[in-house]
Amino acid sequence: MRATALLLTALLAVGTAQARSDGTQTYDLIFKTGTLSDLETRDQLEYSRELTVPADTSYAEVNSGSVNLVMEPENVARLEFEHDGKPQNIGNFPADVGNPVIMYFIETVLRDMALQSGGSPFYIRNRIKESLVEEAPIEQVSVDYNDAKVAARDITLRPFIDDKNRDRMRGFQNIELSFTVSDDIPGWYHSLVATVANPAGGDPIYSNTLMLQSSGDPQ
Repeated sequence: MRATALLLTALLAVGTAQARSDGTQTYDLIFKTGTLSDLETRDQLEYSRELTVPADTSYAEVNSGSVNLVMEPENVARLEFEHDGKPQNIGNFPADVGNPVIMYFIETVLRDMALQSGGSPFYIRNRIKESLVEEAPIEQVSVDYNDAKVAARDITLRPFIDDKNRDRMRGFQNIELSFTVSDDIPGWYHSLVATVANPAGGDPIYSNTLMLQSSGDPQ
């Protein structure tokens, strides 16, 4: 799992440098820094993870569960994935950079996409990285949290909408990434959603959702 932690941290660092040179609002909202500054050691945030892959229900089932963020001493954020009561360590991350759940989400999306589409994870990662510093729709929304309405913003990315290899992506060329964020939500992220609509209608051919649970508020 240490390799995963290093990979996520490296991807975040590369993206930060690129965003600073471009001055892009999209990246600044998605990768906001200081989002864990109000948390103290032993505070926790819990995110439900629901994966839907009709073509591979077994894969979807074992990869659904919860993602827990635990604040450790020395300003470290520890992530773990739990399925069927069995926790698996994802990695430790410097909390001053921001909430590492965003990088976990993006890495799982590209892993799932590579597996289901047969595409190169390196190509997919690079295209997603490029989309993070491009103009994207930002919508003012209201979300439910702790039995109240909270003002938030929703940013939508379509990384492969104009990709030259669209026809080889087995439907995943239409993937949409939605990031719903708010200053009034602990850890900044209310929900992170990746969806691939079914061109024939009905349920999507892929859905990956991380959503903050009320029970994950700092204790």
